[in-house]
Amino acid sequence: MRRPVYRVERPPLERMLRIHQELLSESLPNSTRLAGLLEVTTKTIQRDLEFMRSRLHLPICYDAARHGFYYSEKVTSFPSFQITEGEVVALVVAEKALQQYRGTSFEKPLLSAIRKIEQGLPETITLSLADIQQTISFRTRAEAVLDLELFDQLARATAARRQLELMYRKPGQTAPERRVVDPYHLANINGEWYLFAYDHLRQDIRTFVPSRIKAVRETGRAFTRSRKFSLEERLRGSFGVHSAEGEFRVAIRFSARAADYVREKKWHDSQENVELRDGQLEVRMRLSSLKEVQRWVLSWGGDAVALRPAELVESVRSAATSLLRQHRPVKRA
Repeated sequence: MRRPVYRVERPPLERMLRIHQELLSESLPNSTRLAGLLEVTTKTIQRDLEFMRSRLHLPICYDAARHGFYYSEKVTSFPSFQITEGEVVALVVAEKALQQYRGTSFEKPLLSAIRKIEQGLPETITLSLADIQQTISFRTRAEAVLDLELFDQLARATAARRQLELMYRKPGQTAPERRVVDPYHLANINGEWYLFAYDHLRQDIRTFVPSRIKAVRETGRAFTRSRKFSLEERLRGSFGVHSAEGEFRVAIRFSARAADYVREKKWHDSQENVELRDGQLEVRMRLSSLKEVQRWVLSWGGDAVALRPAELVESVRSAATSLLRQHRPVKRA
């Protein structure tokens, strides 16, 4: 069964196709005539002609004596934009993936880039994009609460390398504290936004969560980012964003019930899966922090057992004991 054809209005491409048809007619159209025909300005026509000449390599010349454009060589067809069905699907997926950037300062330029790509597509694509839109989506378990105006301030200051004064409240604190920082990098890690900045109070790089920033203002000072800063190096060995606490060789055993789910994902670059009897699985990793992997072990309930290092085993046991103590059976009256 033939797939339905999805037609999209592409004004820039439509104009160039019409210009192409006028040039083929050998009527020597000029910019004024084409502008009137297409209901645009002569500058727009001049940009279209330049694009056709320089990017599409069409042999467009101007006859000064007769005041019109023409093809200096035989042109049989208009150059087509080659794109595969897989690339079209990828384009749709990319646009849907923008959901996590909605409302942030990144949304507009990302959408603009996608729109420019879409405008270069041919008039008809033998692919049902409507079906793709209905069959692909992105969902997040928990969406970060962002103050979009504050986030935009962080993004602009980070890009322009302008120092900031933050009122920042760490978890457990009753009131925020003043922090003067040089914002180095904004990163979205596992769906959560983090600001990596040089903290003048701590005299070191620190990680800040935007949703914990209660107020922000520029100090009026610029800064030069340290050449030693590398996000890749900083997060090397991290199971999330925590790092630089040591070097730990971690081993976790998963029950046969959970093993299949674990095998389906790459949880860490250093991950090594060791198959055990009865369908069980042992996962080994080299990490620089145990905080996040401890929570990961606990999230699997009784289907994950920390084997090493001893610090991880003890922290999981302590947390599990606390959970058990707080979830005692309710006595019925």
